[in-house]
Amino acid sequence: MVGYLELGTRESDLGYSVTTHYLLLTIYSASPGKMRVKNLKIIVCLLSLAFLAACSGRREESAPLVVGMELAYPPFEMRGADNQPDGISVHLARNLAEYLGRPLQIEDVQWDGIIPALKSGKIDLIISSMTRTEARAQSIDFSDGYVTNGLCMLVGADSTVQNVEDVRGADSRVAVKLATTGHLWAREHLPETSLTVLDEASMCVLEVVQGKADAFIYDQISVYKHWKEHEETTRPILKPIREETWAIGVRKGEDDLREQVNAFLRKYREEGKFEQLAEKFMAAERKAFEDAGVPFIFH
Repeated sequence: MVGYLELGTRESDLGYSVTTHYLLLTIYSASPGKMRVKNLKIIVCLLSLAFLAACSGRREESAPLVVGMELAYPPFEMRGADNQPDGISVHLARNLAEYLGRPLQIEDVQWDGIIPALKSGKIDLIISSMTRTEARAQSIDFSDGYVTNGLCMLVGADSTVQNVEDVRGADSRVAVKLATTGHLWAREHLPETSLTVLDEASMCVLEVVQGKADAFIYDQISVYKHWKEHEETTRPILKPIREETWAIGVRKGEDDLREQVNAFLRKYREEGKFEQLAEKFMAAERKAFEDAGVPFIFH
């Protein structure tokens, strides 16, 4: 009587190899009619152990990959016409979960609670257009970067502001969204400038539209999007104040998961998957960046 566990692989629809476990138990008996009770007990015991091992493996493999994101940042994190999660980050999360061989569970988490949710174990990963910073890296780990974005400015259509130097000083007022890198950067580098700190990006845009703020400092993609919504009253300055890198947030100590995520990102980039997502969700933005002479985010 011989029992063994064989590991095999199968190909997913996207071409990724996903590990599948097969339990092959082979029983040999030279004299089936004369098998003793003792041997039967051994067989039953081994079969029971094999069954438990197989069940345990299936439970571990089927554990969902819980990804946290704030579904309020199109075209990366948003809800589609059917009110279901959609966007670049959602597709990225789905493909990552398939690569890992785990079902996906997306949690819509408010921005100021997303790192605490990761640290407390409520979610496994953050895929939410999060900039990798030294301050955040003290609380959580990050994957390799997958997007290079930049801070830039949205100003009034008739504004004389051309760069960040034009909004330095006590006579200037800048709008920023609470707890974003734009907020943190402005607080550190524009100490004399009056800051209007608001909870929503749309409220910051309104400050510029109404002439209450000289500029809104935010990431390039968002600035472009808000300008398209207010073309008559605003103007984008897409040249970055500084470049930033987006990465996937991982709980500290989850080194194996972080390495798996990095391997997935490398494969994803090599296969041109990021370019496919950009073409699907951001064709107009990519052209606008090229026309402005600004490198697009997936570079």
